[in-house]
Amino acid sequence: MSVVPPVTLSPAARALLDGANFGHLATLQEDGSPKVEPVWIGRDGDRLLVATDAKSIKARNVDHDPRVALSVTAFDDPYDQLLVRGTVTEVRADDDLAVLDDLSQRYLGTEFPRRRWSSRIVLVITPTLARHHRSPLRDPRTPTTEG
Repeated sequence: MSVVPPVTLSPAARALLDGANFGHLATLQEDGSPKVEPVWIGRDGDRLLVATDAKSIKARNVDHDPRVALSVTAFDDPYDQLLVRGTVTEVRADDDLAVLDDLSQRYLGTEFPRRRWSSRIVLVITPTLARHHRSPLRDPRTPTTEG
């Protein structure tokens, strides 16, 4: 397997990641089948952060195969999107819930409400592809502010 170098995120990709926008993280199960689930996303420079329980299926999946894919859409405009492929290059402990609380402040406006966990971790994803696209399509049910 060839090594793909990491990419630098564009300003538009960073802005999408820095908002309260949901992502969908795809991991690979041991039998090779994909598993996708919605996640909150943080950012550390050009690396993406996903908080989870150390015993979660996604944590177990990346333990045996660190390749992941992630899609992110803007909460208020699902046609503003980011597609990422990458690798989990680090797993950080988050037993004090510092990263989870930071994400919760962004998504809920408060500390994460559930405080009891066996072991919290943060999956650090290094992107090898990051493609941002804002489509000209618009949801006709959404009011516009244009003239």
